[in-house]
Amino acid sequence: HPEPEPAPRSLAHRCQHRSATMLDVPFLPFCAFLGTLGLLCLAMVGSWCQHWRGGFSLDGSSQTFNWHPVLMVAGLVVLYGAAALVYRIPNTWSGPKLPWKLLHGGLALGAFVLTVLGLAAVFRFHNSQGTPNMYSLHSWMGLATVLLFSCQWAAGFGAFLLPWAPTWLRALYKPIHVFFGSTILMLSVASCVSGINEKLFFSLKNGTTQYKLLPAEAVFANTLGLLILVFGVLVVAALARPSWKRPDSNSQDSRQVRDTLGGDL
Repeated sequence: HPEPEPAPRSLAHRCQHRSATMLDVPFLPFCAFLGTLGLLCLAMVGSWCQHWRGGFSLDGSSQTFNWHPVLMVAGLVVLYGAAALVYRIPNTWSGPKLPWKLLHGGLALGAFVLTVLGLAAVFRFHNSQGTPNMYSLHSWMGLATVLLFSCQWAAGFGAFLLPWAPTWLRALYKPIHVFFGSTILMLSVASCVSGINEKLFFSLKNGTTQYKLLPAEAVFANTLGLLILVFGVLVVAALARPSWKRPDSNSQDSRQVRDTLGGDL
């Protein structure tokens, strides 16, 4: 007589399927939450620099430095994260890809411009104050991230936007481009978090409540660092989620999407 399948195994399978269904968050509400989180990070870094660090200026003082964290969070984290998620939008799975390529490249270019301006702010501050440049781990990591970002953008432009790039080159470079996209985002998050920590160590010492005593500024900035980390992790998780990836043009899922939306992938 055939032996029935063990009940615990069947129960475990049902529980696993139920858990997967419960975690199946729709993409667009997830993006709305991410957008809100990104705007919160921008609002908090701006509030930190305005309320505790003296505001903003372009005269080479510490107020000039304050543009650095704001522009870096805006460019390297929030805008770059938005650029990374463009191809997860379901509308990109059908119809011509060129408008979405231009949007993806344009957002990344905007992030790069903000990042360069952020670097200019910190170098101007250091030079005007006689402070050495590029001596800390934070500065090494940040500059390496920006250089990698610039190479990533240039290679992506050459491979995916220039019309004479051969198909085999695009297919070869695509997984590399995707891998370094997530890598650059996490390096950006690490650079921002380490920069926040470094600024607190430099600022909260003589004449102020020390960092180790956890004044209100330290609580606020530490919370900002955690939110930036959560934002980066959620973006990378969205990029890695199989059900949110653009289906392969020859797959059954791709044909179903094409039939449903009435377009060509």
